Amino acid sequence: MKLDKFDFSILAALQQDARMSLADLSQTVGLTSSPCWSRIKRMEEAGVIEGYSVRVNAAKIGLADTVIVQVTLDNHSDEALFEFGQALEQIPEVLEAFLVSGDYDYYVRIAVADTRDYERLLRERLYKIPGIRHSKSSFVLRQLKQSQLPLRR
Repeated sequence: MKLDKFDFSILAALQQDARMSLADLSQTVGLTSSPCWSRIKRMEEAGVIEGYSVRVNAAKIGLADTVIVQVTLDNHSDEALFEFGQALEQIPEVLEAFLVSGDYDYYVRIAVADTRDYERLLRERLYKIPGIRHSKSSFVLRQLKQSQLPLRR
């Protein structure tokens, strides 16, 4: 799907406030409501817009700590990689997981209440996943940046 400047403007505005009214969005991007709505629908159908969500403050719901876990597996077969991914899908505290190049196989971002909660998660969930050869955990001390996707104009 080819995107033009209006499409990128719509995406940028929705990234900032997905609850913006169609009238406000149309005014922001310089289109009338009907073509603006058509562009949104077209981008949704093409999968450019994957959905809408709300950002929740993790600390305010009791998940004050973030842990970055680097994992190396014993086996790198397609089946082993698939099964590891499936196991991570079953752990609600796992926010993101990436198969990466380099010294480790996976980069996993986890939300926990505190160190005791992380220790519980290790014992009850992570250490029970078969095939993990090595892991290294790092607690995030402070988040320096969180941003939306950069959209070219």
